[in-house]
Amino acid sequence: MKKTLFSMVSLTLLISCNQSKEESQNKPTTPEIVQEDFPYGNVPREKPDRKLSAAFERIYDGTYGGLEVTSNELFSNFKYTPLEGFDYHGHDGTVSRRDASKVIKVDDTYYFWYTHRETSVPPDENGGNDTIPSRDWDLSEIWYATSKDGFTWKEQGVAVTRTEKPNPGWRSVSTPDILVYKGKYYLYYQAYLNMPGAPGTKGDDCPVAASVADSPNGPWTPSNKIVLDNGPEGSWDQYVIHDPYPLVRDGKIYIYYKGEMGGNPKVRAQGLAISENPFGPFKKHPLNPVINSGHETALFPFKEGLAALVSRHGLEHNTIQYAPDGVNFEVAAITGLMPIAPGPYVPDAFTNTNDGRGISWGLCHFRNVGKAEGKSHSYFARFDCDLSLDVDDPLMKESDILNHPDIYFQFGLTDEQRKRINQAK
Repeated sequence: MKKTLFSMVSLTLLISCNQSKEESQNKPTTPEIVQEDFPYGNVPREKPDRKLSAAFERIYDGTYGGLEVTSNELFSNFKYTPLEGFDYHGHDGTVSRRDASKVIKVDDTYYFWYTHRETSVPPDENGGNDTIPSRDWDLSEIWYATSKDGFTWKEQGVAVTRTEKPNPGWRSVSTPDILVYKGKYYLYYQAYLNMPGAPGTKGDDCPVAASVADSPNGPWTPSNKIVLDNGPEGSWDQYVIHDPYPLVRDGKIYIYYKGEMGGNPKVRAQGLAISENPFGPFKKHPLNPVINSGHETALFPFKEGLAALVSRHGLEHNTIQYAPDGVNFEVAAITGLMPIAPGPYVPDAFTNTNDGRGISWGLCHFRNVGKAEGKSHSYFARFDCDLSLDVDDPLMKESDILNHPDIYFQFGLTDEQRKRINQAK
């Protein structure tokens, strides 16, 4: 009986194995990819007639501006130089300069405008009042400076001062940018109606106001009205319209701006508003926000479209992006150590060009200097790059950057992180 049972089990297993073998032989198989190896040397200029990985498909069919960094006109690293000509009162926190506008050139002189704070004490985030600033940009005015070479600057003094209450900008005016349009000069800026961080606000609520002058040296006449307002309740920009950045395109004034969408951590994005008049009305683009990342706005004409420096915050931070239509931006390059609050020199910013030439330098700031000692302030530097069709600087295209170890160590573990790691042992 046991032998018969064993024989039946063996026969069943044999039949099952034969059936599995036959099914395996009849089952269609995925053909093995047989092709020549990817060639040695530079990436081929033309897309190879072969199957490619996703990584190499996007080199040819994606939005990068070149097949490698050296051939990508929209890739650059950035080099920094301290500016000469500014006094920061011993860096005690009572004097701050930040938020450089675009640089313009009038005759043989460069101009830029910026947030200037000079207070008796440094900012106090929890103790701001009528004389003590709550933020680095609180109780500020807009000043300007000039230069012959872009490295050494002469401060010329105030351009736009705070207005009378209740006009926009009575509390503070900051973060300016410049438009040259039909023979006149326009400054756009954040115009605070409340102390930044005041109770009942979302921290930094403000609309955009503007002033006009016949000369870059002023005098400036304020509009005394909101030029670009916050969005309606529930919209992404209902509280924050920051960093107004005007360009001329398609015969119209394009103002790009940063909105703060809330969330934790806060989500920043960038929108676009368009008008045929410098004082508006401005119509916000229906696809807003048009850039999904970035803490500051900085754009420039490039070929037929616009390029954008997208630094700090968001899924696509540390990228340089491009949109042929100025609206639908795609990543053109990934880089690092991007300038904070860049104000580039953009010679064709207001020419309505369809052949943008790009940028090679500008100004930026370093922020929160001295904050740990209660002396928080910001100061200016110059950045240089090769994002220009008229410059060929291979050193700016170098991607093998080795920073000093101190740069890495300053981003070391916090006490809480070290404690967590030790407890997990």
